[in-house]
Amino acid sequence: MNETDVIIIGGGTGGYATALRAAALGLRVVLAERELIGGTCLHRGCIPSKAMLHAAELVDGIAEARERWGVQASVAAVDWAALTATRDDIVARNHTGVEGHLTQAGVQVVRGTARLTGPRTVRIEGAGEPSGEPDGEFTARRGIVLATGSRPRLLPGLTPDGRRVVTSDDALFAPGLPRSVLVLGGGAIGVEYASLHRSMGAEVTLVEAADRLLPLEDADVSRHLARGLKKRGIAVRTGSTLVDTELLEDGIRATLRTPRGEHVVVEAERLLVAVGRVPVTDGLDLAAAGPATDGRGYVPPADWSRLETAVPGVHVVGDLLPPPSLGLAHASFAEALLVAETLAGIPSPPVDYATVPRVTYSAPQTASVGLTEDQARAGGRAVAVNTMPLTATAKGMVHGRGGIVKVVAAVDGAGGDRGLPCSNEVESLGKTGEVLGVHLVGPHVSEMIAESQLIVGWDAEPSDVARHLHAHPTLSEAVGEAFLTLAGRGLHQH
Repeated sequence: MNETDVIIIGGGTGGYATALRAAALGLRVVLAERELIGGTCLHRGCIPSKAMLHAAELVDGIAEARERWGVQASVAAVDWAALTATRDDIVARNHTGVEGHLTQAGVQVVRGTARLTGPRTVRIEGAGEPSGEPDGEFTARRGIVLATGSRPRLLPGLTPDGRRVVTSDDALFAPGLPRSVLVLGGGAIGVEYASLHRSMGAEVTLVEAADRLLPLEDADVSRHLARGLKKRGIAVRTGSTLVDTELLEDGIRATLRTPRGEHVVVEAERLLVAVGRVPVTDGLDLAAAGPATDGRGYVPPADWSRLETAVPGVHVVGDLLPPPSLGLAHASFAEALLVAETLAGIPSPPVDYATVPRVTYSAPQTASVGLTEDQARAGGRAVAVNTMPLTATAKGMVHGRGGIVKVVAAVDGAGGDRGLPCSNEVESLGKTGEVLGVHLVGPHVSEMIAESQLIVGWDAEPSDVARHLHAHPTLSEAVGEAFLTLAGRGLHQH
């Protein structure tokens, strides 16, 4: 009675997307989830945080209207209860929608904690509430998909209490708006939360152990982002580490070590720990089926073209995958399509992680796809690099928030490893080849990156892009101008 085609453990983005695609291909699917369908992204991360970042953008817009455009308006107060109610409504409607899709697709959702009992068997315990289904053993004819996600990385000796010390999972649900926040971690999550709290009026200190924010992004992206955050009044401390923390009655007192080895004390109402995430495998009993974790807790696939572990029929999607997987929801969707189609026995292209866009929804925003300039050079490529300021376009001047478009392209026939700033030098050394990476900083670039994803993914060259017009006046016009210059047809950039 409990035999099916596919068993999926975990109902986050990777898990439920695998279930939907597999069901659409005619497979019988059991999806086990011990909490809420949608996982961290829907309930504690991507969706609620972006909802609140939108509210923060509205607050920032009122300040800009007053200070730059002469609109006599101000924010009297932020009704925290009303703001969070809107956020929760957005999350609830998304949750209902996903559950409706699963029901319509015929996916059997079983509430409970799942553990492996063999390479094709899973036991789901505690399923009595709320589904009323009994505990039981389920057998998968085609295979099992591990999609249990990740949780925030914690620092030794620093226990979150939901008020003074919080993680990215509970920061949005901590009581009220703090007047000051110390954010540990300058990756995408830390930068977004620093930006959000600053927009809402908090004094913010952002600390990153590496020598720059977003250390995995292009160096110019990091530089322009840090400049924009500092301009907004965020205290950015890179190359700094936390050495001690003292809990106070109404906040925390933290001691930081600077790049020069000096100790600096920072007090804040709230400490937000955003130093990365770790995969969740506890309770899965992986040993019963055979797949093993690596030294970091990931479950690496033996075959990346199928995302299949060393145990045939056991596949992995989402945050359980080590790099080059990116731990991003949209990467999980691509992984889900691959695994579902593989289990259905139909050809499926492997995930090209180099073309997965990376976005940070702060103010300013960043968005990138493909190789950074340093990565391209480290790979021995001769490159042409062109950087176009957004404020070199009329629409960029209207927005008045700075930003850049940076394009990294290969150079065919060029000798040596050189970065070339403009078209006449490119032409003197060789023709620009395929676009290797595109990197954006500025307003609304999260919506602008889709074009560049196709450019990089389809191995387009600057001359290919230069043949197509970009609407005037728009911010995306700067993307077109950057490629025009690299193609030797520059108009406003020389």
